[in-house]
Amino acid sequence: MRAVRLIGLAGWSGAGKTTLMTRLIPELAARGVGVSTLKHAHHAFDVDRPGKDSYEHRSAGARQVLVASAHRWALMTEHRGAPEPGLSELLPRFDPVDLVIVEGFKRDAHPKIEVHRGANAKPWLHPDDPFIAAIASDVASPAGHLPHAHLDDIAAIADLVLQHATPLDAFLTRG
Repeated sequence: MRAVRLIGLAGWSGAGKTTLMTRLIPELAARGVGVSTLKHAHHAFDVDRPGKDSYEHRSAGARQVLVASAHRWALMTEHRGAPEPGLSELLPRFDPVDLVIVEGFKRDAHPKIEVHRGANAKPWLHPDDPFIAAIASDVASPAGHLPHAHLDDIAAIADLVLQHATPLDAFLTRG
């Protein structure tokens, strides 16, 4: 098996990261690339619902609850006051795959493709982030030195992803 590789999609809210991700995954899969994703949430979220047994287990104080069926399994871990885990703590939890794409974690030191939408009127990230390797945008970057693909050109963005993804082990050993 090839080494697991890592790339991120970073940008401000409303730039189209999730939409791009849902279009990019099938393109990469069609190329034979196995993909897993890690999504950062800035808000409280819950994958469970009150009244379900697993929710009740967590509410009672369980630190971890694993729910399994014939179709999938999910492990929920409660921080219970511990600090939010960073990328280097979360990434090793994945099963081996060809590529992990991180959505969010825009301030972390991993290779990223900046997702930028002109209508958002938000500042570019790449002038201040040396880990941005390429840009996916509907407008030209003011600093034209980075590889660029239009947000609607999924094949070109997939090429950028594959060109700029780095081995996960290299990221993890940097500390």
